[in-house]
Amino acid sequence: MRRPVTAHIGTKVALAVAAAAVSVSAATGVLVHRVTAADQLTTARSELDQRLLGSAYDYAAARKSPARLNPPDLPAPVARAVRHGVRVTALDDGTLWAATQVSDGEVLALSRSYAPETRSLAALDRTLAVVGVAATVLVSLAGLFLGVRMGRRAKAAARTAERIANGDLDARVRPGGRDEIARLSAAVDTMADALGARLEAERRVTADIAHELRTPVAGMSTAVGLLPPGPATDLIGRSVKNLRSLVEDVLEVARMDAQVAAVETEERQVSAMVRRAVAGLDQVEVRVAADTVVTTDPRRVERILTNLASNALRHGAEPVLVEVDGPVVRVRDHGEGFPPDLLAVVHTSGPQRFRTTAAGTGTGLGLTIAVGQARLLGARLAFRNRPEGGAEAVLTLPDPS
Repeated sequence: MRRPVTAHIGTKVALAVAAAAVSVSAATGVLVHRVTAADQLTTARSELDQRLLGSAYDYAAARKSPARLNPPDLPAPVARAVRHGVRVTALDDGTLWAATQVSDGEVLALSRSYAPETRSLAALDRTLAVVGVAATVLVSLAGLFLGVRMGRRAKAAARTAERIANGDLDARVRPGGRDEIARLSAAVDTMADALGARLEAERRVTADIAHELRTPVAGMSTAVGLLPPGPATDLIGRSVKNLRSLVEDVLEVARMDAQVAAVETEERQVSAMVRRAVAGLDQVEVRVAADTVVTTDPRRVERILTNLASNALRHGAEPVLVEVDGPVVRVRDHGEGFPPDLLAVVHTSGPQRFRTTAAGTGTGLGLTIAVGQARLLGARLAFRNRPEGGAEAVLTLPDPS
């Protein structure tokens, strides 16, 4: 089942880089604005103060100067400071003032508009804004490119991991680079190699054990035929038959795992295959809503249906109903249904042989073989619990029509 493991990593990286770029641009712009504004004010005050000193010398020498005596528009705070003997430069409401007290107690003041500095600072702010926006866009595009590249690599590793989880043990990421994503990709490839080797060893052991068991089981079957009739002989015969069936199941699983199982197709009527599959099973009812002819391997289809019906009889409740609806065959029972934890395992990774859940329920080889056979045939096999109660397995055969 596909999951959004990367969660749009490219977009997230781009947004993070853009946010960082905006923060840096804004902080830089504010800092440059404040430093420039302070420097402009300091320079303007110093220049006006120097002019005021020159005007004071001119006043003392009775020469004409641009300074004014006791100007009526002099800001009150400046006038009070000057009368306390302080030479003052101050910015008030867009006007820069410089004032000092002359020898006769009069206040000599100069003033000029601060508009040039204000316009210069506004132009600087516009330049900083344009540069900041341009830098943010460029850095964001670079972050988006980096994020998309990282996202593609992460998605490739995730897709490969999903393929491996779904049974494709030949899938590999083959990473490039030396960053964390490359290390993650290399870990996925290493995991696939280890998993493939482990499963191959398991397949060999399974096949070897099954092959070794066939000879003694065959001998036991022959020996049972030589025993005198009786209840004990019948019990031994049933046990040997079950053991032989188990050995054949293990061999079938080994063949499917090794991908050497051959499919021999022919045209068959679906209802005929269903009836043959459940012929030896009591308490199994067959209903035909619609019938059709499909091209498939009848032996494998019958094996699937026999396993599903046997599983329903063993773990569900009678009666077991097998319904034919064209290429779709439904096998349902009237029991308590699949346990939720077992159903979750079946839906995510498929039935696993001899898998036991926390509730103590599990699957043997029956459902494992059924799923493997369906995969070989290109059919779909789904499991669910019916709303009115009971478990249901749905086999959908390939329909040539």
